[in-house]
Amino acid sequence: MNMFCFQCQETARGTGCTVKGVCGKDPQTAAYMDVLLYAVRGIAIVNRTLREKGTADNEIDHFVLDALFCTITNANFDDEAIIVRIKKAFEIKNILVGTAKKRNIALPDMPEVAYFVSEENYLAEAAEVGVLSEPNEDLRSLKQMVIYGVKGAAAYTEHALNLGFEDHDIYAMIENALAEISRSDISAEELVSLVLNVGECGVKAMALLDKANTSSYGNPEITKVNIGVGKRPGILVSGHDLKDFEELLEQTDGQGVDVYTHSEMLPAHYYPAFKKYKHFVGNYGNSWWRQKEEFETFNGVFLFTTNCIVPPLKSATYADRIYTTGSAGLPGAKHIPNRQKGGKKDFSALIAHAKQCQPPVEIEHGEIIGGFAHHQVLALADKIVDAVKSGAIKKFVVMAGCDGRMKSREYYTNFAEALPKDDVILTAGCAKYRYNKLSLGDINGIPRVLDAGQCNDSYSLVVIALALRDALGLKNINDLPIVYNIAWYEQKAVIVLLALLSLGIKNIHLGPTFPAFFSPNVLKVLVEKFGITTISSVEEDMKRWIRA
Repeated sequence: MNMFCFQCQETARGTGCTVKGVCGKDPQTAAYMDVLLYAVRGIAIVNRTLREKGTADNEIDHFVLDALFCTITNANFDDEAIIVRIKKAFEIKNILVGTAKKRNIALPDMPEVAYFVSEENYLAEAAEVGVLSEPNEDLRSLKQMVIYGVKGAAAYTEHALNLGFEDHDIYAMIENALAEISRSDISAEELVSLVLNVGECGVKAMALLDKANTSSYGNPEITKVNIGVGKRPGILVSGHDLKDFEELLEQTDGQGVDVYTHSEMLPAHYYPAFKKYKHFVGNYGNSWWRQKEEFETFNGVFLFTTNCIVPPLKSATYADRIYTTGSAGLPGAKHIPNRQKGGKKDFSALIAHAKQCQPPVEIEHGEIIGGFAHHQVLALADKIVDAVKSGAIKKFVVMAGCDGRMKSREYYTNFAEALPKDDVILTAGCAKYRYNKLSLGDINGIPRVLDAGQCNDSYSLVVIALALRDALGLKNINDLPIVYNIAWYEQKAVIVLLALLSLGIKNIHLGPTFPAFFSPNVLKVLVEKFGITTISSVEEDMKRWIRA
């Protein structure tokens, strides 16, 4: 076995990637990531102890966010970038341990405090600290749920931080989770509780990011987005980071190039602050996994602000036009350095490159509609509540989450098409590309697909559900006429799931398959305690959930 990774939905054979990641991750990259995660756990143990004594360093918290984020599926494939972070982790560990000694603060007796004897033999150490280093299947399952949850929470927290918003409770919760899973005596019961605590952390992180985004750019509003193209060279922006997007728009204004969104960046169109830019033309293409063919026709330059990278084939004509920034990385791609404190990122090289490119080839034409985050939907609350009370709307179906390559995901398109015309889809994340271009119509002027935004905007769907509960005079959110049919792919979807569970939401249908990191016993607990199930056929699921 060259590696072991089962953190994403497409993991090999539904059990784990052992030769090469389905995502494109090489075995040595996986090993470096295992070492980095282990090093970050060591930092968390020491820093938690110092925090309890009244000493905390925000810069260390910021490093932890980045280190976790860069190990998310499809975020960073650059070994050198991971190694730089490992070395930085050693530096931080030494500083923290030195601080503890100076202040006579006793550190926990855990191997992670010193974590490596040699800083030079990372790959040899990796087998000792990776996923399979926990021999108990159930403990391993719960610990990985914690790790994947904090990865997702860290991603959302970093986006908020980039906009100048932070919550020290989130740092403490992430730190505590990483330290607790390092205990050799932790029980399954304690881990179940910790998983739900990580879910609470996810709620805080998504609420913080919602506040950061709306405070910075205004509340998303109903918007028709062009899916055609202009006549000038273009820059296609993928990922999730709105601060990067803002600075790119500022620097491209008047430069003779157009800017387009790709995949999860689509919701940038919904924010009022970005609508003043005339060169912000539209959205190009579909979900992240379609980029190998769609990037060939775009002709311009590509900026990955976060995860969603699919390493290009050797035959790809666009490989030398890829730029990365932040926690993202790809060998051979040009990396835009982080902004200095108080400054901005410099996209001048990317812009100059774009000017030399041909305009994009149009692959679609028309418009799609979105912008139904909680503020906009609550503005329509009376209309929606009246439609529910009159029976015009029978059910809301939450179809948020991730898209992916598997043919089985055609289920979600077929499910959306099969829904009765008195049902409304609530969505967020790239899962929407399976049905957001279908002609599903509306109910009394209310579109049947209400897109709240990115995966982190699943928080909006919770706010909407709670408001509907109160408006309809119900006591429990689970009494609402809502069905949860959620597709997952990577760790940001995991934290959304854990957040929903922490809020007491039950009977979530998760697909297209259960996570490989659910052991049979852990899955049994999730089924019995929370009513989690997976999908079957469209016809059967319509009978069970919609027409029951």
